[in-house]
Amino acid sequence: MSSLKPYLQLTRPANLVTAIADILAGMAIAQFTFSDFSPALLVLSTLGLYGGGVVMNDVFDARLDAVERPERPIPSGKVPLAQAATMGISLLLLGIIAAGAFSLQSGMIAVVIAMLTVLYNRFAKHHVFFGPLVMGMCRGGNLILGMSVLPESFQQWAFIAIFPIMYIGAITLISQDEVHGGKKRTLYIAAFLYLAVLAAQLTIAQGKGNLLFTVPFVLLHAWFIFRPLWNAMQNPIGPLIGKAVKAGVISLIVMNASWCAAFGLLPVAIAVLALLPLSMYLAKAFAVT
Repeated sequence: MSSLKPYLQLTRPANLVTAIADILAGMAIAQFTFSDFSPALLVLSTLGLYGGGVVMNDVFDARLDAVERPERPIPSGKVPLAQAATMGISLLLLGIIAAGAFSLQSGMIAVVIAMLTVLYNRFAKHHVFFGPLVMGMCRGGNLILGMSVLPESFQQWAFIAIFPIMYIGAITLISQDEVHGGKKRTLYIAAFLYLAVLAAQLTIAQGKGNLLFTVPFVLLHAWFIFRPLWNAMQNPIGPLIGKAVKAGVISLIVMNASWCAAFGLLPVAIAVLALLPLSMYLAKAFAVT
């Protein structure tokens, strides 16, 4: 197990759980039923796409991590760079193949997500605007991948992908300062984007008559993300910003549970929320950022 752990570290296990929540939320938005669809192939797809994406993140950042984060698996020598690259590419291919096995449309969405992850890791990551945008598009695409269980749902609900883009864009924006510290202005922008996402969820829930069930999920989400963000606003140093980033990532599960509740699938919302303890447990053993 000790030889396997560095490879697991590369995949960010706690984050992988949030990717599963994306798929379930997308399926809930599409108004699926478990009697009609099995999420297994799409869950396997998102595990491959997300896992491959974060592995390739460390592959492309190996030289930078050697200076800023030498304890990571690649710069520490625990995982050879060539093996990490092979692992990342293999996981991305697994994600595409699994989605393609579900449907042609799902496979095409997975190809786009894989391309976006490479674009982010290789070119956009360190750009103050395009980095958060492309990373957000990866997560929005993941939600759409869940929606692909019912292709006709795209026309009505695909616009919801803009909100994960905003949310992840906010996290990515503030994560750019988690090593050296940052500016309060960036944190205020992130807070505004967070509020916009929460407001959108409540608005959609009200329109569908599910506001009462959705409010507790949204309030829980707000508590998780704004508490560490407020602390970082008071003192925007690297460690506090890192805690805000970690909370934002883990809380994706609560955001996805909120989407499930907003669309009237309360049992699915509770099931998604039940993934939170698992993700938090894994976050203690493996780095989130």
